[in-house]
Amino acid sequence: MTAESVPRHSPLAHAAEHFRTVTRLSGGALRLAEVPYLTQLTVRAEPGGPAVPGAERALGLRLPAEPNTLTRHGSRTALWMGPDEWLVLAPPEEAGGLEDRLREALADEESAAVADVSGQRTTVLVGGPASQELLARGCALDLHPRAFRGGCAQTTLAHAPVVLVARGAQKPGFWVLVRSSYAGHLGAWLLDAATEYTSVLVREW
Repeated sequence: MTAESVPRHSPLAHAAEHFRTVTRLSGGALRLAEVPYLTQLTVRAEPGGPAVPGAERALGLRLPAEPNTLTRHGSRTALWMGPDEWLVLAPPEEAGGLEDRLREALADEESAAVADVSGQRTTVLVGGPASQELLARGCALDLHPRAFRGGCAQTTLAHAPVVLVARGAQKPGFWVLVRSSYAGHLGAWLLDAATEYTSVLVREW
């Protein structure tokens, strides 16, 4: 069996049924689901430098220039992670092709780089009208839309380092990007915190 043929295994595969149970029992207040295998590419480039326009053409979107902001186009999202660093999210099937286009666009720029970090994190969808209230139980940030205007932030949730990404005005809720080593802890915390909305503890692992 080659490395390419080894089945992928999500760090939260064991929680899928528990997440579905929360979604069903919450009466529409919450939706929990893992969004596994998202393409996640780190792009490094000098802000305002010659590499940025090439990267933007390869991605088909502009890279955000302000802290804690994001840009979206179609199925792709770019997150501001630092003055010279962005995290690009895309569907799983775009991993190889998108990375290749970025590498080609940045090939002549010594100060620019791209790295596939898809295997470092998984993503949990926390959606529904109660999503903000649920996350506030373990996060010190004010997640109300009036305060959380940029759309993304690096923070901690239940003592786990995460990246929070607002889904947008039309879809209440957040994507929670969490490192694979913390995924089990965070999944268990979410299920415990959701007890108020389901009236039962939905966890048996």
